[in-house]
Amino acid sequence: MAVQRVHRTSYAVDVAAPAGVVYGLVADTTQWPLFVPASIHVERLDFDGVQDRFHMWATANGTVRSWLSRRTLDAGARRIDFRHELPAAPTTGMGGSWSVEPRGADRCRLVLEHDFTVAGDRPQDVAWVRRATDDNSRAELDRLKETAEQWTRLDGLLLAFEDAVRVDGPAELVYGFLYDVADWPRLIPHVARLDVTEDEPGVQLMSMDTVTADGSAHTTESVRVCFPHAGRIVYKQTATPALMAAHTGEWSVIPDETGVTVVSQHSVLLREEAVERVLGPGTTLAEARTYVRSALGRNSTATLELAKQHAENAVRML
Repeated sequence: MAVQRVHRTSYAVDVAAPAGVVYGLVADTTQWPLFVPASIHVERLDFDGVQDRFHMWATANGTVRSWLSRRTLDAGARRIDFRHELPAAPTTGMGGSWSVEPRGADRCRLVLEHDFTVAGDRPQDVAWVRRATDDNSRAELDRLKETAEQWTRLDGLLLAFEDAVRVDGPAELVYGFLYDVADWPRLIPHVARLDVTEDEPGVQLMSMDTVTADGSAHTTESVRVCFPHAGRIVYKQTATPALMAAHTGEWSVIPDETGVTVVSQHSVLLREEAVERVLGPGTTLAEARTYVRSALGRNSTATLELAKQHAENAVRML
């Protein structure tokens, strides 16, 4: 039996931020979709402070892949070792480490290393994995550096909120409205165009044109991961409006004894340097937060209300 060759990669970036700040960004996988460009969604399965096990969805060379991963965190050494339990094809093994090396009180070096094996060690597959690893790793380090260097202002750049609507109708009809996005242009007034593909069940790639209250149009691209049995759809915008460096969200359909509550959640990382360019000279970060909260909340609440009408009208017709 042939022994599989182990391929290795290593990447590093110097960061003008304390080592503890950088380690904290890497350690919290639940925030990766905001801070790591390729990361779409992280579903944490187990975490005890040292052992972290999760299901990850991420982009690789323009496709969406998913895998189970386990990490061991050593906060004292500022090192995290990881290994994929169920690697995504064509890899048969993938692992590595993150390490943060202090370079003074407010500087450090972030190092990311991988080792991987590929089924049959076919050159074209090795090249595919290496390209995806190179592109994603460099983008990860660049975005983590950018985010960490804003650490004194990061709380003001992060925005999270939710809106909810009560529905007197079946959860299945509400979920179906939110899932069947191909129908949205004819059902939702602020959606001018929407193209969706679903090559893998439950994973939707979506491109959408929306019209804001002032009549301007925005094009966004998103990846959605759907959990029909849990009544959840999580998503990440992979092409965002200028004000947002990252935007993730979730639609949740929660039934109870008397009806359904449908919730829209948003998490946003604002792009500080775009505030005055987009909203005008003198606009403050606080005003930008209010603007984004209002714009996103208005559209998502409109969608929730239409899902409510859809479900309740269908029940009355029956």
